[in-house]
Amino acid sequence: MSGLKVGFVGIGTMGWPMAACIARAGLELHVLDVNPSVATAFADEFGATAHETPLKLAQSCDIAVTMVPTGADVRKVALGENGLADGFAGNGILIDMSSSEPSGTEALAAELAERGVAMIDAPVSGGRAKAVDGSLTLIVGGDDAVIDRCQPVLDAMGDNIFRTGRVGSGHAIKAINNLMNAAGLLVGGEALLIGKRFGLDPDIIVDVINASTGMNHATVNKFKQRVFSRSFDSGFPMDLMIKDLDIALGLARETHTPAPYAAHCREIWATAGLNLENRPDHTEIVRWLEKISGAELDTKG
Repeated sequence: MSGLKVGFVGIGTMGWPMAACIARAGLELHVLDVNPSVATAFADEFGATAHETPLKLAQSCDIAVTMVPTGADVRKVALGENGLADGFAGNGILIDMSSSEPSGTEALAAELAERGVAMIDAPVSGGRAKAVDGSLTLIVGGDDAVIDRCQPVLDAMGDNIFRTGRVGSGHAIKAINNLMNAAGLLVGGEALLIGKRFGLDPDIIVDVINASTGMNHATVNKFKQRVFSRSFDSGFPMDLMIKDLDIALGLARETHTPAPYAAHCREIWATAGLNLENRPDHTEIVRWLEKISGAELDTKG
């Protein structure tokens, strides 16, 4: 399509469908995952090339995308042994689509620039369903000229692409967004349990809220679909939500912004995470609220 050669690091719950969108867009694709068999399976299905190290992947690419759990993982992929920076042959670009710390992204971008590698951050919002159909919201920070070079890659994965300013700004807005997302789901669960214990039908409560001023993302997209159905299967783990809350609070500290409600919200999420088994989906915070309230948000009356 554009002649770009693209690498994708992190073929996980979100990374797999995102990388698939790049492959379907006709871009030459190279993949890497901490689990080599996953990268191989993806390569076999989509006609990509699997690699064993970031260095080998970068040697074959113009642009490398990272979709990994933390900013520390991004730094390791970029600057660690056999890292991306060792493999790029001039004019390489790193697009970090993970949820990373803004200040860490700024620092990494500066270190990569010293080695001739450009970096933008482009965290995503929309969940797995939008990753599958290529309609994610992309929150992109960095130099406009670098973003222009990456546009075919970004267009393959997202419908709503926002340029937010300097590198690191995308990660800052993503953290702020997930703070509001977490707060909405938490208070929504509490509110619905109040109504349930009063004798109201949770299904009707949600219908009224979604036609009223209390409407939020959770009332529209999570309670009926993930909670009332008892599936709790959004695909976004609770530990990653807590990580994003930590990033938001770190940003508050760095900017000397009082955020008492955000801090309390984070502590409630962390408590829920400690009291749920396995690796719970983030919607299971409502399951924890149900446990401590002694009520369940079913719609059976």
